[in-house]
Amino acid sequence: MTDNFNLKDLIPALSDSIMDEDTEFIPLLSTEDEDIMNNEVVPDELSILPLRNTVLFPGVVIPITVSRDKSISLIKDAYKGDKIIGVVSQKNDTIEDPALEDLNRVGTVAQIIKMLRMPDGNTTVIIQGKRRFEIKEVKQTEPYIRAAITAFTEIMPEKDDQEFIALTSSLKDLALQIIKLSPLIPSEAGFALRNIESPSFLVNFISSNMNAAVAEKQEILEVADLKERATKVLGNLTKELQILELKNQIQTKVKVDIDKQQRDYFLHQQMKTIQEELGENSFTQDIQGMKDRAKEKKWSKEVADAFEKAISKLERMNPNAAEFSIQTNYLEVLLDLPWGENSQDNFDLKHAEKVLDKDHFGMEKVKERIIEHLAVLKLKGNMKSPIICLYGPPGVGKTSLGKSIAEALGRKYVRMSLGGLRDEAEIRGHRKTYIGAMPGRVLQNIKKAGTSNPVFILDEIDKVGRDFHGDPSSALLEVLDPEQNNTFYDNYVELDYDLSNVMFIATSNSLSTIQPALRDRMEIIEINGYTIEEKIEIAKRHLIPKQLGEQGLKNDQLAISTEILEYLVENYTRESGVRGLEKVIAKIVRNAAKSIAMEQKYNVNVAEKDLVKILGPAHAKDRYQGNDVAGVVTGLAWTSVGGDILFVEASITRGNGKLTLTGNLGDVMKESAVIALEYLKAHSEILGLKPEIFDSWNVHIHVPEGATPKDGPSAGITMLTAIASAFTQRKVKNQLAMTGEITLRGRVLAVGGIKEKILAAKRAGIKEIILCIDNKKDIEDIKKEYIKDLKFHYVEKMIDVVKLALLKEKVEHPLDLNFKDNKDEKKKKD
Repeated sequence: MTDNFNLKDLIPALSDSIMDEDTEFIPLLSTEDEDIMNNEVVPDELSILPLRNTVLFPGVVIPITVSRDKSISLIKDAYKGDKIIGVVSQKNDTIEDPALEDLNRVGTVAQIIKMLRMPDGNTTVIIQGKRRFEIKEVKQTEPYIRAAITAFTEIMPEKDDQEFIALTSSLKDLALQIIKLSPLIPSEAGFALRNIESPSFLVNFISSNMNAAVAEKQEILEVADLKERATKVLGNLTKELQILELKNQIQTKVKVDIDKQQRDYFLHQQMKTIQEELGENSFTQDIQGMKDRAKEKKWSKEVADAFEKAISKLERMNPNAAEFSIQTNYLEVLLDLPWGENSQDNFDLKHAEKVLDKDHFGMEKVKERIIEHLAVLKLKGNMKSPIICLYGPPGVGKTSLGKSIAEALGRKYVRMSLGGLRDEAEIRGHRKTYIGAMPGRVLQNIKKAGTSNPVFILDEIDKVGRDFHGDPSSALLEVLDPEQNNTFYDNYVELDYDLSNVMFIATSNSLSTIQPALRDRMEIIEINGYTIEEKIEIAKRHLIPKQLGEQGLKNDQLAISTEILEYLVENYTRESGVRGLEKVIAKIVRNAAKSIAMEQKYNVNVAEKDLVKILGPAHAKDRYQGNDVAGVVTGLAWTSVGGDILFVEASITRGNGKLTLTGNLGDVMKESAVIALEYLKAHSEILGLKPEIFDSWNVHIHVPEGATPKDGPSAGITMLTAIASAFTQRKVKNQLAMTGEITLRGRVLAVGGIKEKILAAKRAGIKEIILCIDNKKDIEDIKKEYIKDLKFHYVEKMIDVVKLALLKEKVEHPLDLNFKDNKDEKKKKD
């Protein structure tokens, strides 16, 4: 039941059309007309027409356009009958089919004067308000709302009330002033206003036509006391008059400003003519400077033509126009971009090896792959090769590797951080018609590099956002495709730019969040975390010398031994990279710098006791917790900051075979627990258990650190072992950890992140590790000296895990797993 109301300027047109059809148009009310209207009896029940965006007042005539099906049906039925309806405004004009609670309780009885069919197909109805009423209850809702009503109480002032007489006089004067000041209100409205005799109709007429929200008008309609109602209307008119006066002041001021601007323009034109006669026009000099720079550019004919067209337009432009600065900025960008300007590459691969070895310790496979990449570029002579993506945990040197490659090749180095990037225009640029438009960050960095073939680091490509601004990762598809990026299109430059000579290197902590199409365009090189031995060597070669230099110390003023570095790595850092280790070393060096500056004694050779004073107590690290309790098994996990160990705890209690999982586990991990339990149920005889026992005991599996979300299939064999240990009450083998996915058929599958997990196991004091046989190749990739103290067991089947992990020895006080109840025992005795 949607009704839309036309504006005040439709009323004359509508009245003309009614007059043309010889229909009597309802004139403005006199006092006698109002008395007759007020004495009319309000019916006990009325059909209710909801109004969407206006309020009908008694005596006022308004046209409405009816478009909702229910409203059309109501109007047609009423027009055939007594033409009397109830009109009520909606509380919320967006509701298409309002119920009683969506309508205001106070409305106006209305008489339908005329129903018209408009040329656009809509039905327009002319209605006049009669008396106010209040809805008591709804009688029907279909085909339209019909409600029981009661007359609204009216409180009229005395006829000789001087205050009310003055109030209505002020209302009329204010309304006439508003009509005079507002260009939108026709002057005929003033004539109609002067001819209103009835004070109450004057209030209603002004209330209906004043510039106010529907809610304000409804509030005025619901005021019973006419004097109070007039006061509210007067306040609203006063505010409207003040706004109109302020608008007129602003328009006058703007006109004066425009006149001044025109005067300034003529003066500038005169000044320009004088400067041209004297040969001193600065704008001409700037334009000539741009033309001179353009002669030195190595750009294509297409770019040269675009430049000539743009600078010709600039010459014809008024320097004071807003467009002048936009056009100047655009030309400056074209001139600043290094079109076809490439630095000379140094493809001495032995030199590149030296640079990489000097800057980065370890990472043999990564450095080998980069040298291969450079060798291919040397032989091919162009950059159309896969884009490298360095993937690994934070702090392992992904970004600094790009800097080393730039140094090895003799190229410029630029870096663009993509973390949190959400706007596609950051990549492709804005159209230059927008205020504050600029090229995308790709071309901005090329401009900053000064060459068209820099080493371009796309940092944190896995953290690109996506929202209503667009999808930047999709814009990167063109940048990172060797088949497309020779014609990269920037929205600001509006010309193709060749990016095929740029060496793009992306870095990422995770591959799962990279768009598949974007990931397909890159060659992934995984960088694993460092072993303890590698971290110690990195600290000696790079971190300590760097921090000594940054803090202003000489090499002989502080010494950190290998033993202390190992202690720092194991007790004060917990990471795959070395960023945290560098922070710890920096704190030690700063403490020495403070002692030197304050002329205090300190130990040049740092000892363990010094670390407690400087760094505080050592952090509690994850250590193996023993095998005294059945059902607790150590698993190996991969996180975004490296490997870690986790404990899977399983316990059983008497019940009906219910499985409970806690510890903030993801869906995949929950499924692993279900598979493990079902497998043990199906193969209970291997553990020496009766199948019925699983129906008499509940199983609860918990993974500690419940605030941390955990997911993935790697804990499958760990959960299997924990449940088997809990039911058999057999101890788990001492200093043992495991990782592997399980299947319902009883197979163990390979998992990823093996090196990170092995390093975590070593840190925790693990001696033996169970892995899938398919993960054997991952162990072979790790240097032997890093895993010499570890023993590996490779399995294919889940039952092999249980046989390897569980000892025959049971815990000190095993549970009584007798699943029979007392009734069975009693029958046996009888």
